[in-house]
Amino acid sequence: MRVVILGASRFGAAIAEKLIEENHEVVLIDKNRDRLEKLSERLDCGMIEGDGTMPSVLEETFRDKKDAFVAVTNASEDNILAALVARSIGFGRVIPQIVTSQLVNVCRQLELYDVINPHATVAESIADALEDKTALENEPVFQNNLCLKRVEVPKRLDGMTFSDIDLPDGVRGIAVIAQESERLLTGDEVLTAGDSLLFAVERTQLDALRGLFEVTGS
Repeated sequence: MRVVILGASRFGAAIAEKLIEENHEVVLIDKNRDRLEKLSERLDCGMIEGDGTMPSVLEETFRDKKDAFVAVTNASEDNILAALVARSIGFGRVIPQIVTSQLVNVCRQLELYDVINPHATVAESIADALEDKTALENEPVFQNNLCLKRVEVPKRLDGMTFSDIDLPDGVRGIAVIAQESERLLTGDEVLTAGDSLLFAVERTQLDALRGLFEVTGS
């Protein structure tokens, strides 16, 4: 299958990497040239610099109706628009990521039924674990070796970009939880002391994650 992905964030890159491993043909679209150039060093796929909500850009990537289109930018509105444009061009399947829950119903009205809603997915996993009475050990469990861990951003990391943090293997950032909002975590996220970050963590890496975010000094 040929899959066009809009958004070369950590999430978009992870999707591309997985699809490439499974021998799918992948094309990444992003406005950020530097981001694409860095990813080109490790991902064997097509890359296009441009605005993926524009018909001219998507037409450049389209081959036939068997192609799939996935929009995973940080803006739900852009993902919806790009999905509608991709569908009008002829992509056989379009999948937008919707972080803003209120827009999920809008997608249904627009007949965009294949929607990625990361917050709902996390909530469902937690609910399933609780329903199954899995031993949580203070961390919500996805599987036997995978759990969620929420950590607070210390003052020493304030102002840093998330992509600048050297995370241990087996740790993946999911979301930022601030006082009045929550959003999907991307490499461009500028950290703010006092906010919380939600991670999916292999249990063997919990101590390493805690050490990375522990408060040091006075």
